[in-house]
Amino acid sequence: MIYILLPAYNEELTLPPLLDSIRFSMEENRLDYKIIVVNDGSADGTAEMALDFQKKMPIELINHEKNKGFSEAVKTGLLRARDIVGERDIVITMDADNTHSPGLILHMVRKLREGSEVVIASRYREDSRVIGVPLIRRLLSYGASIIFRILFPIRGVRDYTSGYRGYSSFILKKAFDKYGPDLVNRPGFSCMVDILLKIRFLNPIVTEVPLILRYDQKMGLSKMNVKGTILETFELIFKRLLRL
Repeated sequence: MIYILLPAYNEELTLPPLLDSIRFSMEENRLDYKIIVVNDGSADGTAEMALDFQKKMPIELINHEKNKGFSEAVKTGLLRARDIVGERDIVITMDADNTHSPGLILHMVRKLREGSEVVIASRYREDSRVIGVPLIRRLLSYGASIIFRILFPIRGVRDYTSGYRGYSSFILKKAFDKYGPDLVNRPGFSCMVDILLKIRFLNPIVTEVPLILRYDQKMGLSKMNVKGTILETFELIFKRLLRL
């Protein structure tokens, strides 16, 4: 079984095309799957859209009554996945804003079934493409990639900040056994980097697959506070260097 985690905040417009694309990809490749939508206190019709799609695909909806932030939505979803995954199951995390192509899931699943324990959809591999992302964000992401590769090298990893990942149930449970709920305890989008930095102590087999990031398909404003994310990232680097 493949569990697909979608942390969602005000994604009423992007969720329907994304869910349709996931359903098509999963059914075309005959993959058993379930989607976990964590509605993070959305003020629009995100929850209603997820409920409507339950009529045609397997979706579990978890609601936060108020907006708690991206990291808390990720934590809620991963904790739920931890509790229900079987021995050979796979957990995929991806953005709910339709910038990550579900067509890549099959490639990630194959890598995991071949022995990888973490698979990252990477912007820094041959055949990767980034479409529609502002230049300043591209430069910041690439700079962060270089810094993390120098300070916290993980074999096979170039993209530390990508949230589009696949985890084997084994490594996910092992990570929660070691860290408990604190596996996800950093604020904002920096939580994805922190998860990877923690998992590296478990000596996982990590591979990357090329990502085509379609930021041009995003509707509405970005949920990311660029300045806040930069500060959170530098704070994370400082704490990890000091092993705090």
